[in-house]
Amino acid sequence: MSIQWLFDVIKDRKDNPTEKSYTSSLFEEGLPKIAQKVGEEGTEVVVAALAQDDKRLIEEVADLTYHTLVLLAARGLSPADILAELEKRHR
Repeated sequence: MSIQWLFDVIKDRKDNPTEKSYTSSLFEEGLPKIAQKVGEEGTEVVVAALAQDDKRLIEEVADLTYHTLVLLAARGLSPADILAELEKRHR
């Protein structure tokens, strides 16, 4: 699995929503809900980093990564846009 593979699945859920898909439900609820989830997951990453074990930190970073990818898709952006920005910063 790669970040791009996961992003492609997320985009597919956006373009072809299904009734029982959590991802589809996020897109249906809209940008405010998606952004809220990113904020919640960011807070959970901080808590896990400071007070929980590595397993929990990995789980929370995975949740944050997933919700961040949903946010990018909702805004019409992609992981490639993020990589381009990071590359620009390291030239």
